[in-house]
Amino acid sequence: MATEGADQPLADEPQVGRTVAGDWLADQLDRLAAPGLPQRQQLEAALRQFAALDRAVYQTIATVSTPALDVAFRRLSRAADKSKLWLAIAAGLAIVGGPTGRRAAVRGVLSIGATSAFVNLGVKSLWPRRRPDRAGAGVPDERQVKMPGSTSFPSGHSASAFAFSTAVGHDLPALALGLNFLAAAVAYSRIHTGVHYPGDTVVGSVIGASTATVVSAVMDGFTGS
Repeated sequence: MATEGADQPLADEPQVGRTVAGDWLADQLDRLAAPGLPQRQQLEAALRQFAALDRAVYQTIATVSTPALDVAFRRLSRAADKSKLWLAIAAGLAIVGGPTGRRAAVRGVLSIGATSAFVNLGVKSLWPRRRPDRAGAGVPDERQVKMPGSTSFPSGHSASAFAFSTAVGHDLPALALGLNFLAAAVAYSRIHTGVHYPGDTVVGSVIGASTATVVSAVMDGFTGS
C-alpha cells in the first residue's frame, strides 16, 4: 500500500546534503533553461523560496509544544501504517454498508493500490528527497514514530489517505467530509511526528485524490455507473 517503506530505528541523519524537491527542480531549471530568460529566473526563485518555506514550516511545527496532541497524532500515524486504518474502514463498509458500501470499499482499496504503485514505483524514484533531520529540528521524543527507510517525497501515508477518502466519497457522499477530515489528520500526523516535510504531505494528498478520481472514472466506465 502507499505508505513508506521498511522502518528503521529512531535515528536521524544530518541535514547536510539533503535533496529538497523544490531545490532539485530549481537546479534542473538552472541547468536546462536559458539563463537570460526572466521567466526562468522568476520560476527558479519561486521554487527555492517554496523549498525554504517548506523547511521553515517543518521547523516551526517541531518546536511548538503540544503535549496534549502528541500521543494522539503518534497513534493515528501508526494506525495508518500500510493502510491498516483504511483497510479496516473498508472492511466495515463491506460488512454493514450493503451493495453501496461494498462498491465503495472496492473503489477505495483499488485506489490505494493504484496510488501505491504510482508513488512508490514512480514519483519517489524521481525526487529522492531524504527524510527530515528530526533530531536537529528538535522534534520531541514523545511524538516520534519509527523513521521509514524510503525517501521522503511524496508522503505515501497522505497519498493513501486521500485516495481512500476521495474514492469512498464518490459512492458515499455522506461520509466524504468525515473521511477527508480523517485523511487530513493522518497527513498532518506525518509532519507532527517528524517524518515528513509539509510539502511531502501536500503533494501526496493531491496525488492520492487525483489517482482516486481516475480509478473511479475507469471503474464507472466498466460498470456503466
